[in-house]
Amino acid sequence: MKSIVEKTFLRILKTNSIKSKLKISFLLIILIVLIPSIISIIFSNILTVRYGKLIHNVEDANSLNQIVKFEITGEIWDIVSGKIEFEDGEQYIIIENIYERLNLLAQNASTRENRQLIEVARRAVSTLENYVNKLGKQIEDGLPVVENEKLLEEIRGVSVLVYDVIQEFIFSEIEAIAKVNDSLQRTGTILTILELTIFILVVIFAVYTVASVAENISSPILKLKNLSVQIAEGDLEARVEPLDVEELKELAQSLNIMAGRIRDLIDQNIQELKNLQKSEMKALQAQIAPHFLYNTFDTIIWLAEAGRNDDVVNVAMAFSNFFRISLSKGKDWITVGQEVEHVKSYLTIQRVRYESILDFSIEVDEAMLDFKMLKLILQPLVENALYHGIKFRRSRGGLITLKGWIENNEICFSVEDNGIGIQPDRLALIRSRLENDDGADEVGYGLYNVNKRIQLYYETTRGLTIESTPGQGTIVSFRLPLRSEQNV
Repeated sequence: MKSIVEKTFLRILKTNSIKSKLKISFLLIILIVLIPSIISIIFSNILTVRYGKLIHNVEDANSLNQIVKFEITGEIWDIVSGKIEFEDGEQYIIIENIYERLNLLAQNASTRENRQLIEVARRAVSTLENYVNKLGKQIEDGLPVVENEKLLEEIRGVSVLVYDVIQEFIFSEIEAIAKVNDSLQRTGTILTILELTIFILVVIFAVYTVASVAENISSPILKLKNLSVQIAEGDLEARVEPLDVEELKELAQSLNIMAGRIRDLIDQNIQELKNLQKSEMKALQAQIAPHFLYNTFDTIIWLAEAGRNDDVVNVAMAFSNFFRISLSKGKDWITVGQEVEHVKSYLTIQRVRYESILDFSIEVDEAMLDFKMLKLILQPLVENALYHGIKFRRSRGGLITLKGWIENNEICFSVEDNGIGIQPDRLALIRSRLENDDGADEVGYGLYNVNKRIQLYYETTRGLTIESTPGQGTIVSFRLPLRSEQNV
C-alpha cells in the first residue's frame, strides 16, 4: 500500500503546476472514495431486484391461496345448492386462473424444490378438476343431491391440500428472502470495512500532498487535509470554507459536494435496508399460526410474572427452536432427528401450559435420526392427541408417547395418548374417510393433511393407521421408506 502511494506521489511531483498537482490528487481521492459507494449501489440494486421478486412471489402465492380456499369451493357450493346451473358457473374459469397462476409461480420460483412444490400443486388441481367434471356428470345424470354433496366434500379436501402445498412454497420463498437479507448485511459489513480502509488511504495521501506544495499554500492544503480526516472519522456534515488560493477553490468546492453526496448515498442505503427488513418481517409474520404464537407469549408472560425464570428460558428456547425447524431453510425434507426435536419443542411448551394435565415421553431409536423424512408430519399428530384426547380427560396424568424404530427397511412411528379414546362407530368413519380420501371434515384437518401428504410425497396408498379404545387412549402410527440425503 505504501509503495503505491509513494509512486503516485512522485508522479504528482513531476508536474510543475500546483493546479495540476492538486487536480490529480483530487481526482484520485474522488475515485477512491466513490468506489465503495458505487459497489454499494450495484449490490443493493441487484439484491433489491431479487428481494422484490421474492416478495412478489409470496404475494402472488398468498393471492392464489385465497382463490383456492374460497372462490372455487364457493362456486361449487353455489352449483350443488342449486343457486346456479353447472353450465352457467365459472368453475372452469377459476381453475384455468389457478393453472395460470401456478405456471407463473413455477417460472419465478427461486429454487428447484419450489418448482417441485408447484408441480405437486398442479397434480392436486388436476385431481380437483376431475372431481368438478365428475360433479357435472352427476348433475347431468340427475343423481341425488347427497351424492353431489359428497363430491363437494372431496373438492374441499383437495382445495385444502393445494392450499397447504402453496403455504409450503410461501415458507420456502420467505427463507430465500432471509438469505437475501443476510447477504445485504454481509455486504454492508464488507463495504464498511472497505470505506474505513479508503478513508485511511485518503488521509495518508493528503499528508503526502501537503508536504509537496509550497509554503504559501500549506494552510489551505491543511484545511483540505483536516476535511478528509473528518470525513474518514464519519463526520459527513463537515465542510471546508472558501479558500483564497485560486487553484484550490474548485477542489474545496468539489470536496464539499463529495461529502454531501456520500451522506446522501449512505442515508439512501440505510433506508433501503430498513425497508427490506420490514418487508421480510411482515411476510414472515403472516405465516406464523396466530393462536399458537399468542398462547405461547401469554405463557411466557405468565411464567415471568410468577417468577419462574428457568421455565421462561426453557419455553423461549423451545419456541425459537420450533419455528427454526418449521422453516428448515425452505426444505421439505429434514432429518428424523430434526423432526423429533420439532415435536419435543412443541410438547415442552404445551407441558408448561397444561402442567399436571400433560406429560410426554419420546422413545426414538438413535440409529434412525440421520435418515431423511418429510417435515411437519409428527407435530400435527401430537397436537391432535393433545386437543382431541388428553384435554378431555377428567383427571390429571395425561401422557403422550412418541415412539420411533426401524423395521423391514422402513422407519416406523407411533403417537400414543391415554386420553378419552374414540368410539367404535366414529373410529370406523375416520378410517373409511382416510382410506377413501373422502375429505377432512369428519377426520380433522391434522390427520387428513398428514395422511394425504404421506401418500402424495411418498407416492404410496398407505397412510395413517389408527387404533383406539374408548376410555383408554389412541395410537396413530405410520411407516415410511428409509431415505438418505442422496435419494431425497
